Amino acid sequence: MSNGCLVQLCYVLLICVDYLLNIIFTLYNYLLIIPKLLLKHFVNVNMTESAKKRKRNTDNQTVSTRGAINVNWQKLLSSKLIMDNNTEKPVETDKNHYTGTFRRTRKKQTRQINNTVENNLKSLNLSGTYSKGNGSDHKTNILEHNTVNNKIAQNDNEFRKKKNNLTKFLAMDCEMVGIGHGGNDNMLARVSLVNKFGDCIYDKYVKAREEVTDYRTDISGVRREDLLNGEDFTVVQKEISELIRGRILVGHSLKNDLAVLFLSHPKRSIRDTSRYKPFRKITKGSTPSLKRLAKEILGIEIQHGEHSSVEDARATMQLYCTVAKKWEATMSEKRGYDRRILEE
Repeated sequence: MSNGCLVQLCYVLLICVDYLLNIIFTLYNYLLIIPKLLLKHFVNVNMTESAKKRKRNTDNQTVSTRGAINVNWQKLLSSKLIMDNNTEKPVETDKNHYTGTFRRTRKKQTRQINNTVENNLKSLNLSGTYSKGNGSDHKTNILEHNTVNNKIAQNDNEFRKKKNNLTKFLAMDCEMVGIGHGGNDNMLARVSLVNKFGDCIYDKYVKAREEVTDYRTDISGVRREDLLNGEDFTVVQKEISELIRGRILVGHSLKNDLAVLFLSHPKRSIRDTSRYKPFRKITKGSTPSLKRLAKEILGIEIQHGEHSSVEDARATMQLYCTVAKKWEATMSEKRGYDRRILEE
C-alpha cells in the first residue's frame, strides 16, 4: 500500500473520531439540561409556597402606610435633635495641651510656676522671714510653707513627664554584635530612641537569638551579661514599631539599623544624616562618619572607645536640628510632603 493511501485512511479515521466525539458531547449536554430543569421546577414551587404562607400570615397584622412612617420618622428625628441640643456639653479644652513650639511653651510654663510660687509666698508671708507671733502661728506658717513646696515638686514632676514625651521627630541608634563565621554578620544587641530635645525615651538590650561569635565590646560596649538580661527581640521589635509609626525618624545610616530590626519605614519620613548632601561635602562626596560630623559641625567629641547608642542618637538629633529648616525646605519640594510638619 502506498504512502498516499495511508494518509487518506488516517484522515478518514480522524474525521470519524471527531464526529463520534461531537455526538457524545451533544448527548452529555442534553443529559445535564434535564436535571437543571427539574431542579428549577422544584425550587420555584417551594418559593411560591413560601410566598403564599407569608401572605396568609399578614392578614392579622397592621399595615402602616408610607406617609404615616414618614411622619413618625420626622417626629423621631426632631425629638432626637432637641434632646441632643439640650444634652450637648461644651467641649473642655486641655489647658496643658501644647499647640505651639515646645521650647516657648516650656519657658511660659516655667514663668507661670515661678509667678505662682511668688504669689503663694507673698500671700502666706513666707518671703524669707516669718511674722512674729505665738507658737501656733509659727507652726501654721511651717505647714503652709511645706504645702507650697509640695505643690512646686508636683508641678516639677509633671513638667518632667511632659518633657520626656514623644515628639514628632525621633532619633534612633542601634548597637550590634557579630554572629556567624568570623562574626561578620550583624545582630541587634541594643537600641535607643531620643526625642527632639535629646531626652532618652527608650533604651533596651536585646537577648541573643543566635550564638554570638564577636561581642565587639571595644566598639559596641556590649557584654555577654547585657544580652543575658536583655529583652526578647519580638517585644523590642513591636515596641519600636509602635513608637516610630507616623513619626519622622532621624538617624545615621538608618538602613542598617532598620535591617537588624527587620522593620521598614516610609522613605519620606526618614532623615538620614549620612545621606544628606551638604554633610557629604565635608568628606568630598563619600559617606561621613557620625564622629566626624559631630566634630566638624557640633564641635563635640563622641565615640571615645566604647560607643553608646544613646549618645549617638542625641548627636544625630543635634545634627538634624542645626539644618532642620533648610532640610525640610528641600523636602517640601517633593510631591506629597506636608509643609506644616515642622510646626508640629
